[in-house]
Parts: sequence; C-alpha cells; structure tokens
Amino acid sequence: MPENMIESRGLRRVYKNKKEKVEAVRGVDFTVDAGEIVGFLGPNGAGKTTTLRMLTTLLEPTGGEATVAGCDLRTDPVGVRRRIGYVAQGGSTDPEARAGEEIVDHARMYGIDTRVAQTNGQRLFDQLDLEGLWARQCKTLSGGQRRRLDIAMGLVHQPGLVFLDEPSTGLDPQSRANLWEHVGRLRSDMDTTVFITTHYMDEADVLCDRILVIDDGSIVAQGTPDELKRRVAGDSVILSFEQQRSTVFVAELASRLDGATDPSIEGNEVRFQVPDGASALPLLLRAMVEHDLDATGVEVRRPTLDDVFLTMTGRSLRDEATADQAAA
Repeated sequence: MPENMIESRGLRRVYKNKKEKVEAVRGVDFTVDAGEIVGFLGPNGAGKTTTLRMLTTLLEPTGGEATVAGCDLRTDPVGVRRRIGYVAQGGSTDPEARAGEEIVDHARMYGIDTRVAQTNGQRLFDQLDLEGLWARQCKTLSGGQRRRLDIAMGLVHQPGLVFLDEPSTGLDPQSRANLWEHVGRLRSDMDTTVFITTHYMDEADVLCDRILVIDDGSIVAQGTPDELKRRVAGDSVILSFEQQRSTVFVAELASRLDGATDPSIEGNEVRFQVPDGASALPLLLRAMVEHDLDATGVEVRRPTLDDVFLTMTGRSLRDEATADQAAA
C-alpha cells in the first residue's frame, strides 16, 4: 500500500464557454495518507465536485498531476479505477434488483469470480449490518440500508481507498449516526482510507482525522478539526441579567480581560469573545461578585467547524446544505 493514497500537485480544471474560460479548480495541492479519513468541504461552486470527479477519473484535468492509490491519474486512469471505490451521492442501485445481485454484478465488472464476489459480498453484509437482506429488492430497503449497500458495492473489490460523496444526505439523525459508525469501521476494521465530502459539520467533526476546505477553486485551509477551530477568534461568552443597566457595567469589566473583543450588548445580554473562555470567565465572575452583580445565565460557546467555514469562506456551509436540500 502506498504511503500517500492521494497526492495532488497543481491539479487544475478549466471550462471553456463561448464568452470566457472558467477556472473551476486553480491548482490544488494536498496529500491523503494511507489509513486517514479526510473530509473535503466547500460551498457550491467552490470546485469540490470538480476535484472529486478528477480524482476518480470521471473528468480529465486541464493541468497539474496526481497519484491516486499509487497510480498516476493521467497515465494510468484504469489502474486508479481498479484500486479505488466510489460511492456516488445519488447511489447506484437498481430498485428492482436484489441486493445480493447488485453486489455480485458490481464485482464482476472488476473481473472478480462469481464465487469470490459472493464471499466478499456476504462478508461486507455482515460488517455493515445488512444480514438477511441479500435476497431483498433494493426498493424495499430503508434509506440507511440503501446507503450501506452503496458502500458495500464500493468496497466489494477490496480497494485501499474509497471516495464517499455526501454519504448521509437525506438520512434521518439516527440513520446518520449509524452510518458514521460504519464509516469509522472502514478504517479500523478494513484498513481502508476514506475521502469524504459532506455538508454536515458534525459529520466532519466526528469522522475526519483531517479536513480540507476549498473555496473559489483553491484550498483555503486544512488541518485537524481542532486545529481549524483554533483559527477562529476564541470562545464566545454570553452573560444574561435581569436588569439591562447591569449590562453596561459588566461590558466594561469584560473589555479589560486579556484578548477580549469589544463586548456587545443585546437587550439584557453581554456578548464578547476571548481566547480561552474557561480561564477568563472565573476572573470576570469574581469581579462581578465584588460589585454585587449576579448573572441569570452564563454560556461559553466553543468554535464550531461551521464558524471555521464562515471565517474562511464568508459563507455558512449549513446554509449551503439547506439550499441543496430545498432544491432536491
């Protein structure tokens, strides 16, 4: 197994129309190590889908180069396709077909013997909690079962790297959480490297070792979820009071804290940010006690990945997801 399952160097894609050239991907550089689960995030039109399609050989790059699963993307696209799994957002199962038939037929396209395909498929059914569904028609499966069947189809030829495109879109919260457990086990139980695109911040936070953020065709940030969160300007602190006149005085106290932003007052609440809320809050509360001031509510909010995304791109990925779901 190669040390780097994906290595992209200056990968570009330019579309031409009658009026102009559109540079959808502007030379992205990144690596994905063997055994990693890497999230790929970006707003609509940022180049995320174009990059994914290039890495999976569905779209030819205009410039740059990449190796995927040890094969050169430009000179050996067939080798890439043989060594990766790809689970499309919309799925690929035939509603009328039986689940086991879909698995075997998919494996046969990779030249796998029918008996081996059945053995591999049955093992995947056990690992992905699909026991007893081999003979069921795909249209009778639940949403979560269909997504796990899609993943089984992407893994039946035992690839070292699998691409998951929005795997939990459209699933209810319980099915999403169940799918996350199975995605995590792809690495722990099957030693599979996972490259995942998602619109869900909590999904990226739970699943991913590392996150790549793309915007306007370029990688604008990458790191672990915690590393990215530390780039946002500290923790948000919200103090609530019974009487609004207390807020002005507390805002003055808060402004003296090391690294605090200028506090804002909204009704009976004081809001500000500090680098470390857990350290700053006791100092503020002690000063409030000395001045006989009591808060009716105290809240410290850690930065979220959505805050990171908003800081990096000026847009909320949550808004992008809502728009996509409404359009669907």
